[in-house]
Amino acid sequence: DDGCYIYGFFLEGASWDSSAKTLAEARPKELFSVFPMIWLNPEVDRKNPTSGVYSCPAYKTLTRAGTLSTTGHSTNFVLMVEL
Repeated sequence: DDGCYIYGFFLEGASWDSSAKTLAEARPKELFSVFPMIWLNPEVDRKNPTSGVYSCPAYKTLTRAGTLSTTGHSTNFVLMVEL
């Protein structure tokens, strides 16, 4: 099999609705919610979806702060995850 499974992600200011498989409003007084395991499967020359997808930034730490790299992203930035 290609790709890899990753886990240990948290959502900030949102939650994951497992039954609808979509982002949902954050629960009251809950700053962070656990995100389910993700299977990353890279594809060569993949066409980006035009609608129905949210590109969610993933960071190494809960704090997005870091120095800005030449790409304009924080050095804590890892990748964009399409949800």
